[in-house]
Amino acid sequence: MSPEVFSLSQTPITAHAFSADRKDIAVSLNSNDVQLYTRKGSDWTPTETLSEHDKLITSIDWAPVSNRIVTASQDRNAYVWTETTDAETGKLIWKPTLVLLRINRAATHVRWSPLENKFAVASGARAIAVCSFDEESNWWVAKHLKKPIRSTVLSVEWHPNNVLLAAGSADMKARVFSGYIKEVDERPAPSVWGSKLPFNTICGEYSSPAGGWVHAVGFSPSGDALAFASHDSSITIVYPGGPAIYTIRSPSLPLVTLAWTSEESIVAAGHDCKPLVYAGSEQGWQEVGTLDDSSSSRASEGSRSGFGSSSSVGRLKAGAFATFRDADSRGQSSLSGTATGLSDTKLNTIHQNTILSVRPYEVQGGYVTKVSTSAVDGTLVIWDTNEVSALAGKMGGVRI
Repeated sequence: MSPEVFSLSQTPITAHAFSADRKDIAVSLNSNDVQLYTRKGSDWTPTETLSEHDKLITSIDWAPVSNRIVTASQDRNAYVWTETTDAETGKLIWKPTLVLLRINRAATHVRWSPLENKFAVASGARAIAVCSFDEESNWWVAKHLKKPIRSTVLSVEWHPNNVLLAAGSADMKARVFSGYIKEVDERPAPSVWGSKLPFNTICGEYSSPAGGWVHAVGFSPSGDALAFASHDSSITIVYPGGPAIYTIRSPSLPLVTLAWTSEESIVAAGHDCKPLVYAGSEQGWQEVGTLDDSSSSRASEGSRSGFGSSSSVGRLKAGAFATFRDADSRGQSSLSGTATGLSDTKLNTIHQNTILSVRPYEVQGGYVTKVSTSAVDGTLVIWDTNEVSALAGKMGGVRI
C-alpha cells in the first residue's frame, strides 16, 4: 500500500496531532496559530484557527478521550483548548484556558499523560512543568522537575503507568523521572524502574553515546524499555531490568523523532527525510529498513493531495510550469528548465526536508499499523508500518 501524501502548506509543519477518530488534525504551520483541518475524501480542508499564543507554537497534543488540545509555545505559555457550545450562537467553539507554567524560557514540547489528568511541558528553563487541574481553584497548576537538568529539555514522553516521565535534553542526557502527584495519582505498582516514586525521583539517567543532544525519547508499549535518539546519529534502546543498553549508529544524518510501533519495533526519522525502521528485543537491535521506497516516492509525485496541492495543467506541467512551481514552493530552480537541472535538488524521498514529528496514526490489536509524519517541507504523510523496504544502496538522493 502506497503512503498517503498530503501537501498541507508551503511552510514548515512544526507540530501535528490527530483527533481520536482521525478525521481532524491540528497543526502548527511555523506560526503562533493552530490550524485545524477536517478530512473530506482525499483532501484536508481548513476549518478553524486557534489564536492565543504570541510566538511560535512548538508542540501540540490532542487527548483522545477528553478531546482536549494542549499547545506549547515560545511565548513561555501553554493553553488547554476545550470544545464547548457558544451560549450566543449555539455553535461548537474551542475555548482556551491559560496554564501558568512559571518558566522564564520557551516551552519546547508537550504531551498528555495516558489518563489525561495531567500533562508535561518541556522548556528551555532547564525544567519540566508537570501540570494538573486544581478543582478548587478551577485552573491548571504546575510542579517543576528541575534537578539534575542542566540545559534545554527537548522532548518528553509518559510511561504507560501515568507516573513516570522520560525526558531528553541538550545536556546530552536521557532521564526517567517520577511525575507522581499525591493529589492526582494512585500509588503506582513496582516496575523495572523502581518501587518508591516520590515526585522528582530519578529512576534512570543515560548519556548520549558520543555526546549529542537527545532529541527524542519514548517508552515501549509495556513501559519496560526506553528508546532515545541523539544528535550523534544514533538511537539507543535501554532495558533497565537486564540491565542492557543497545546503541545503533547510523552513517547518515541525525534522527529527531521516534515512535514505538510494537514491543519489538520502532519508527524514527529526522534530517535524512525518511522514516527508518528498527527491530529487536532484549537480545539485540538493528536497523531493518525504511518505510520510504524511492520508486514509490517518484510515483507519488503525481498523486499528492490536500490543501495546496497542484492540479493537472496539461503539457505545461512537465515544462515551464513545473520550473516556476518548484522555484516558488521549494526554492528550486533550473536555468535550462530541464529535468536534469531540477533533479540536482530533488531527493529520492517523499519528504523533501527534515521530518520533525512521527506519531502513531492507527492501532490494531495492540500494534501500530500506521504512523504519520510531518516535515519542514509542509507535507503530511501517512505510512503503513508493514511496508518496510531494504536500505541497500539508498541514501535518500544525497549528493556529495
